[in-house]
Formats: sequence, C-alpha cells, structure tokens
Amino acid sequence: MEVYWLEQTEADVPEENDWLSAGEAKRMDGLRFAKRRADWRLGRWTAKRALAVCLNLPPHPGVLARIEIRPATSGAPEVFVTGKSELLTVSLSHRAGRAACAVTQSSVDLGCDLEIVEPHSDAFVADYFTVEEQALAKWAPAADRPRLLALLWSAKESALKALHEGLRLDTRSVTVRLVEAFDLFSWSRLQVRCTDGRIFHGWWRHTDGMVRTLVADPPPDAPIRLNVPAYFPDRASRCA
Repeated sequence: MEVYWLEQTEADVPEENDWLSAGEAKRMDGLRFAKRRADWRLGRWTAKRALAVCLNLPPHPGVLARIEIRPATSGAPEVFVTGKSELLTVSLSHRAGRAACAVTQSSVDLGCDLEIVEPHSDAFVADYFTVEEQALAKWAPAADRPRLLALLWSAKESALKALHEGLRLDTRSVTVRLVEAFDLFSWSRLQVRCTDGRIFHGWWRHTDGMVRTLVADPPPDAPIRLNVPAYFPDRASRCA
C-alpha cells in the first residue's frame, strides 16, 4: 500500500488565510491560544499541500480553500473537496514548528507522528511504557536512549491515531517492536502490537534531531516523499 509523506515548517505557511475554507477559518478563530492556532494552521497547510498533489490540483488559494479537513466524531481528520467526501485517509502531526502529513488513496487505518529526540526520566518510562519497552530502554546504550524513547513514544502515538483513539487510550495498551535497526539513509520497519492482538506495521526514521513514525493496516510500503510545487497566491483568480 502506497503512503505519501510531506513535511512543512512555519516558514512555509503564507501570512494570508485565503487558502482556508470558511469553516476552517471560523474554527481557527475560535482557538484561544496563539501557539495552538499556529500549530493548527501549520497542520492544515501541510495537509492541503499534500492533498493537492495527490488530487492533481494546482497550489493556489482558491483551490486549497476548496479542500477541507474536518474532524470526525473520533477526532480523526477527514477530507472533503467542495463539500464532497473524498476516499483518502490522512494523518497529521506537528512538533516544534514542523508538521507532517501522511496520505493514502484509500480508506485504511493510518497514523503518523513527529517527536523531538530529548532526554526523558526513568519515571516517564515507568509511567508510559510496557514491560517489554522498559527492558529495551534499560539495555540501550546511554547515547542511544533518547532516540529510542522518542521512537517508542512516537510509534505509540501513531498507533493510537490509527485506532482513532489518540491519548484517550493508555499508552501501555500498545507495544512497539523494532523490526530493523536504524538506517541513516532510509526508513526502517517497526510493528506495534495492541492488547487485543491487532498488529500495525509501520516505519520510522531519525533525521535532524527528530523521529518520524508511520503505522497502518493493511501494511504500508515505505513512505514516499512528496515534492510540492511552488505556491502561487497571485494566480488564485484564474484557478478558483
């Protein structure tokens, strides 16, 4: 199964909001805190840019405004174009001024996540990780421990998104297993086992001090990085 991946930063987002739908603009205005608005806006921008490529649509404000990402009852994002539901599955994540969007052209269970590699306490590990994961952390070389914990946490987040639950579920209800060792130049395989026996297959990568993870059911191929074309806001009137 092909899954496409796009990352964007706050510097990529235009100052104007004319690429948002009316409903999205209203929702953004209802967010009280500036950081929450910025993160939400970055996530929507990243998703719309990825979806425009997948749908073969030009990258102009009037066109992007027709693409709308609405939260389902579960909170999972759903894709609409000009008010019509699209058979696409997306997952979003943002962290430290960067957002990622994973897209597949079918209806599947999909989750992605970004996490910064940073130190975590033993108490954090005891509170949020399974016995198997705690053992991995215990025997990991000290230099590798921050990356390992970021990877385990990120894969848990991805799986909980794929389950349409998020952090409403106990993070110890899923256990991450690394299938392949770290590869500096490509994605590596992982699996996440749920307490009900379900298994998600996925991928992870570490670059620029950040871990990326993706899981899905059915098993996905390694993520395909999207190359987005230049954004031309001055051409909106010709493409809307």
